[in-house]
Amino acid sequence: MDVDPSEIGKLVPVDLGVVGDAADVLEAVLRAWGEAAAPDLTSWWQDIAGWRSQRCLAFRPNPDRVLPQHALSQLSALLRDHDVVVSTDVGQHQMWAAQYMSFDEPGRGLTSGGLGTMGYGLPAALGAQIAYPDRLVVCVSGEASVQMNIQELATAVQHRLPVKLIILNNGAMGMVRQWQDLIHDRRLSHSRAEALPDFVALAAAYGWSGFRIDDPAELTASLAHALATPGPVLVEIVTAGAENCYPMLPPGAAHHEMLLSDCRDADGLPLDRPRS
Repeated sequence: MDVDPSEIGKLVPVDLGVVGDAADVLEAVLRAWGEAAAPDLTSWWQDIAGWRSQRCLAFRPNPDRVLPQHALSQLSALLRDHDVVVSTDVGQHQMWAAQYMSFDEPGRGLTSGGLGTMGYGLPAALGAQIAYPDRLVVCVSGEASVQMNIQELATAVQHRLPVKLIILNNGAMGMVRQWQDLIHDRRLSHSRAEALPDFVALAAAYGWSGFRIDDPAELTASLAHALATPGPVLVEIVTAGAENCYPMLPPGAAHHEMLLSDCRDADGLPLDRPRS
């Protein structure tokens, strides 16, 4: 729809071009829609049910290593009864947070989106805590992103901001490593971290409470204890290092060619993700 006929089909081929003032055209469309019979959407809902049945967010639990999907699922369950704001940094954890954490109100999930600003999460959490002192503010980060603005741990102590910082430590810049694994024939280049700080000791050095979780059996109880601890709290969760984040759209591929996780049970059926 455009008031200028020369714009119809100028850049993008159109199946139906309507020339006219937007207000007049939209009013006419609404009238025509109201007079039309309700469409039969049965087949469309069947398509949607088929896509949903693939359960592309399913993951296979690991009794030996904490999966990042499991960690964030449990964190989301523990936050369900709180008035909470969650910020994220950039990387796999950012996408897993969007997939496995629930946000039911606007302004409760703070992320830089596709801008790729590693280091955004902790300052965003501090700002949210200042704006909403009575809310529980949680920052989900990675061991690489958090080091971009790690000095802001001092800001939290100075201004008495009781934010909770959850670091998913998989020992790599996970999204870079994933692309190198899946798209670049496992040619790993500077994506693994061979020199990382002791985050719990670093938390103590800044005056934070610090916890490390590396046992899946202790995940839920340890997270609950950390969230209940007064003041600023850093939680390092040591996660499986080779876990990939799906769905993933390879470069140059169409949306129907996206990669899904191969997560099936013994009968070949998709596994449900754990629910609390």
